[in-house]
Amino acid sequence: MVDRIADIWGAPTPHARGTVWPVRVDQHLHEGVAEADVEQWVQSACLLCSNGCGVDIAVKDGRMVGVRGRAGDVVNHGRLGPKGLYGSTPWASAPDRLTRPLVRDGDRLVETDWETAMGRVVQESKRLLDKAGPLTHAFYTSGQLFLEEYFALATIGKAGLGTPHMDGNTRLCTATAAAAMKESFGADGQPGSYTDIEHCDAIFLYGHNMAETQTVLWSRVLDRTRGDGPPRVVCVDPRRTPVAREAERTGGVHLAPKVGTNLALVNCLAREVFANGWVDEEWVAAHTLGREELWETVSSYDPERVAGICGVDADDLRRAARIFGESGAVLSTVLQGFYQSHQATASSVAVNNLHLLRGMIGRPGCGILQMNGQPTAQNNRECGADGDLPGFRNWDNPKHIDELARLWNVDPLTIPHWAPPTHAMEIFDHAEAGSIEWLWVSATNPAVSMPESGRIRRILAQESLFVVVQDLFLTETAQLADVVLPAAGWGEKTGTFTNVNRTVHLSEDAVRPPGEARSDLEIFLMYARAMGFTDKDGAPLAAWETPEEVFDAWREASRGRPVDYSGLTYAMLRGGSGIPWPVNESAPHGTDRLYADAQFPSDTEVCETYGHDLLTGAEVTEEEHRAMAPGGRAFLKGAEYSAPHEEPSDEYPLLYTTGRTAYQFHTRTKTGRARSLQKAAPAAWVELSVDDARQLGVAEGDVVRVESPRGSIEVPARVGEVMPGAVFAPFHYGSWEPEQGATAGAGPGQANELTMIVWDPVSKQPYFKTAACRVTKVRDGAGPSPAPTTTASRPAADAGTAGRRSVPQTAGGDATSSTLVDDPPRFPLDPAQDGDH
Repeated sequence: MVDRIADIWGAPTPHARGTVWPVRVDQHLHEGVAEADVEQWVQSACLLCSNGCGVDIAVKDGRMVGVRGRAGDVVNHGRLGPKGLYGSTPWASAPDRLTRPLVRDGDRLVETDWETAMGRVVQESKRLLDKAGPLTHAFYTSGQLFLEEYFALATIGKAGLGTPHMDGNTRLCTATAAAAMKESFGADGQPGSYTDIEHCDAIFLYGHNMAETQTVLWSRVLDRTRGDGPPRVVCVDPRRTPVAREAERTGGVHLAPKVGTNLALVNCLAREVFANGWVDEEWVAAHTLGREELWETVSSYDPERVAGICGVDADDLRRAARIFGESGAVLSTVLQGFYQSHQATASSVAVNNLHLLRGMIGRPGCGILQMNGQPTAQNNRECGADGDLPGFRNWDNPKHIDELARLWNVDPLTIPHWAPPTHAMEIFDHAEAGSIEWLWVSATNPAVSMPESGRIRRILAQESLFVVVQDLFLTETAQLADVVLPAAGWGEKTGTFTNVNRTVHLSEDAVRPPGEARSDLEIFLMYARAMGFTDKDGAPLAAWETPEEVFDAWREASRGRPVDYSGLTYAMLRGGSGIPWPVNESAPHGTDRLYADAQFPSDTEVCETYGHDLLTGAEVTEEEHRAMAPGGRAFLKGAEYSAPHEEPSDEYPLLYTTGRTAYQFHTRTKTGRARSLQKAAPAAWVELSVDDARQLGVAEGDVVRVESPRGSIEVPARVGEVMPGAVFAPFHYGSWEPEQGATAGAGPGQANELTMIVWDPVSKQPYFKTAACRVTKVRDGAGPSPAPTTTASRPAADAGTAGRRSVPQTAGGDATSSTLVDDPPRFPLDPAQDGDH
């Protein structure tokens, strides 16, 4: 197999429009393991991005020793990306796995048994409930657990404790995806399908560097753009990513707007659709509300005005609009560049507006994918372990509360619904103020991933806050905990999870977890039983014993709702492909795309929300919503552009934005323990444009200090392809390093030291993409920066003109990772645990 560090997307299999994506099976086994040595292949799906690729786990001697793609899976047709290939299994046998519970003894964490550890959790929980009630309790979870674990946690938190303080790190990455679909269609749930790639004649990617965030999905796009009848690509991104280069190659457009101006840009596209007569007026009249109000909002956003706001060429705006307006089938994808930015929900809803105006929804090639950043973010939202209610139910609808109360057999007043649920930013605010005194963090690392991370660490370290952390390793967050619970990971437990386009996979346990580690489901149920949670008849509230029992309970909770799993079983998911919901009597084999009948879950009795004002976040009341008489129609909603919360100044003249690299996932808990991935992107960096680097006197690899009003980092600089005036930093790097483990402090390149706790008024998603900063050279570098050269972080073609140092390239001019060229020393791990190839 080819080196998939250097060749991220693998061998092409180009094909024509309307034909099935060819199969290509990718496989990787640990060093010294041959295919004949594999004792068992166990069905699962990859958990290292939101794509949800079907995968089989190779098992030998009770250990996971590799993976291969599942040829028959509808999501990936056998392919896997670099993270999936090389990062799926090495972490499982890493020497620093947590294998026993830990409890705090002064300034140390010491090993103990489960009875003692859970005893402390329960004792403090009961004490606080007696003292001040459930508002003292909060849960902060992940987008990487299984459906069954989310539903169990939602049951415990909302029907057992009765706390509204439940959210996940999905608030940081995909809350806007859910909010945008609720505002436009009435409920969460991706309208589109990955199969729309095979049928579209244009693909628009808004703030979505798919080439790095969903590498297999990008290979699917490349196989269309390199085949017969290719689609044109339009890329909206302030960096010249591989997506942007493909847009240029296909005759599409790369629009590089100033950071924080997304809404103005999409308003301009909508204005052009109106002005050029590209609106499907008949369809819009029959299936939407709000056409005239939207036109009134966007009519002033002509290309010349927006060119001045966004810093893009007016003719490029016209060209992009014409591609959208004249194409027969357009697929749009949206991700963090819109979600983590200024006016996030309004910008993402504006993308939905474009499709509704042209009637391009519910048919092949006309998909909208408001993407997720995490593999099971969809399940967190579906099951209600975050700020939602299970089954896409409406907090403001008493009938929905009564439905849940009957399902759980509890008093409706137990379920907190007297006010909007507490989002993650507010949870930490309440903890800082002292009203939340008990916080359970599972499968996430907020000490690194949250904005203004220095403040988050201070909150977690408060003596007034009792912190429980449930994880695989002693992360930067776990270092600050009072109790640490060792969790089983992927391949060590059984459960289901749902990817971006609603496809449900079953992941079977392949091996036993190490030591005394337990599955997240077992841990949650252990707490529920120790707390003695019961329903109103005195029976145990969470009486389940197996994941399948929880899944069956969830099927009933989802029955009749837009997210209907009622016809889906473990047996249906075993042995074949994933299946997209809804799965019920009307769709026994699943549903590839939603809204083929142009009927939306917008009715007042059905919808997940009554909606909001996109500019202020003010809630639409039930009476106002009912008066609109939605009748199954979608909403066209607009908002005026406004300037970002924090703009450049004389003191902080640049705009700071964060993002991902293809080789690391989140805070590197798994990928940093795969040698080849860590070697490809071993340490933090920042990217400057050639112009900015020249003005600052910075050459490739020089160490720079990047400061915002909140904090600073010191890292090597890559002179790259970010637009002038912007500074890009990957957010993956905290204080953990392979050689020395994690500390409770910040790492030198911890990007979120600079970001701010300000959030979108509707989705409550914080702004990671818009912060003012300044850059100062600290010292000459010893060589090129550690940034990869195979990705959007590659050096600019004229980087050498910004300073004296160039980045080494491989023969023939094809870039490979500069860290591979420079060949730094490997860190000491047993080769058997390696992800190398």
